[in-house]
Amino acid sequence: MKSFIGVLLSCLSFILVDISDCYNVIYPSQILAQSYAQRRNDANPSNSRLSQRTLNPAATDSHCRSRPLDLIFIIDSSRSVRPGEFEKVKVFLSDMVDTLDIGADATRVAVVNYASTVKIEFLLKDHLKKGSMKHAISIIEPLAAGTMTGLAIKKAMEDAFTEQSGARPKSQNITKVAIIVTDGRPQDQVEEVSASARASGIEIYAVGVDRADMRSLKLMASNPLEDHVFYVETYGVIEKLTSKFRETLCGIDACALGHDCQHTCVSSGSSYYCTCPPGFVLMQDKKSCFKAKLKVEIVQDPCHCEARLAFQSQTLNSIQALNGKHILSFQSDARTKLNICLNTRT
Repeated sequence: MKSFIGVLLSCLSFILVDISDCYNVIYPSQILAQSYAQRRNDANPSNSRLSQRTLNPAATDSHCRSRPLDLIFIIDSSRSVRPGEFEKVKVFLSDMVDTLDIGADATRVAVVNYASTVKIEFLLKDHLKKGSMKHAISIIEPLAAGTMTGLAIKKAMEDAFTEQSGARPKSQNITKVAIIVTDGRPQDQVEEVSASARASGIEIYAVGVDRADMRSLKLMASNPLEDHVFYVETYGVIEKLTSKFRETLCGIDACALGHDCQHTCVSSGSSYYCTCPPGFVLMQDKKSCFKAKLKVEIVQDPCHCEARLAFQSQTLNSIQALNGKHILSFQSDARTKLNICLNTRT
């Protein structure tokens, strides 16, 4: 009996291996599309094609015009920010203005300057043309003491993101965005006030420079953090974030900027992923597509396992039937003897 079971198991394993070889098995984890944001974080600049993607200014402007914003820059001008570095921050703001479509019915911009005190440099309603706005940015002076980031966020939420200051009413469904630029650690609490700002509908981006405290940046920023927290080593390279914010804030079609999908590119915010047409499967590189082929073969039964199983089943049924007959016969004989015994006693 043991040898028969061993043969049976051997046959089953052979059949299963043969069937698995007949199918192109691809696990679900192998067909998950990876977003551009993930690939951006994981990519090696030396060999990544994504790092070579460039933005099309014309496409950018077109998409910006289709997505107006109420945008407020909250900039750190504390003592740790040297005069030359603060000038680079203003260049960054000016470059950002150049990438946006500015106007009463388009994007409105305000600037909140902070150190130990907070100063609203200009409101959302003050400058509706790029020329005057860029001039207002160029004459901003640093405040040069302290780092009251929480106070600055509170001031922006309560005084700058209001309809009286030029923000559009909620009924217009205009996205409200705050971009915080800092190089230090806040000297006040930012977690609670940032949570209140986000709860009121303000999307917060946190940009850290040089000595910036990463934990504080994460406490301030909106989720997902990988799309809302940025870090640059020096103010000298902060302008590199311009294209990233242009892509994010303008709602650019990521596929329109260039992609490496073999077949279909699907935009998802500032990210994209590749898909394949019916009958194809996405390969492990998340870009190429493979035509799915389902190969079905009739598997022979070299050890005649089916015949053995049929014989075994028939034998077991016969044994059960015989056992049943013996039990019935035994029960009948027992009843007869019992009746004879009872009749004899009476």
